Amino acid sequence: MLDQQLTPRRIALPLLASFHILIIASSNYLVQIPFQLFSVTITWGTFTFPLVYLATDMTVRLYGAHLARRIVAVVMAPALLLSYGVSVLFKDGSYMGMASLLVFNGVVARIAFASFSAYVIGQLTDVLVFNRLRRSPHWWLAPAASSIFGNLIDSISFFSIAFYRSTDAFMAEHWLSIGIADYGYKVLVCVVLILPAYGVLLNLLTRHLTHRNP
Repeated sequence: MLDQQLTPRRIALPLLASFHILIIASSNYLVQIPFQLFSVTITWGTFTFPLVYLATDMTVRLYGAHLARRIVAVVMAPALLLSYGVSVLFKDGSYMGMASLLVFNGVVARIAFASFSAYVIGQLTDVLVFNRLRRSPHWWLAPAASSIFGNLIDSISFFSIAFYRSTDAFMAEHWLSIGIADYGYKVLVCVVLILPAYGVLLNLLTRHLTHRNP
């Protein structure tokens, strides 16, 4: 089998889980740094978080859906703690000091829980869709469809849980429109950047395995 020619599962699991945690931590910081793109305000986290979908799709393709789901299970608790910790330590991209961790922040806790929920639901959706389409003769179909549906569920989960009837009046009023814009840019990033990267990686791995096993 293909996965027998790759890194053993017992090694792949911690490596891939660590990559997920790294992307989640960096995205929770970068999501606090907004900028304007075509008159729409987005954050740098829009560009980093889709890398998780790239990692998940490659995992399903090479190792199967079971390992991909195990990675989500392993990452769940660290993702929740990291989402809260990073959001408390860094406000609007500025370091607030370790003392900020000593005071519980209910607003941040809600956002962290939203991030945690969106990650779990979005990733499991991604695995389900990709696994159903992985045997398609068109290499791009599975990663494209799984990213579109996974990011949709991710965005709906995050913005509704984090900001529906929030104490933040602006976000409580505009969470839906901001969420739609965020989803649109995530899909754009996936199509323009992540999907080509997936194709390149898949091609490189296929060539590598072909040369190893002529």
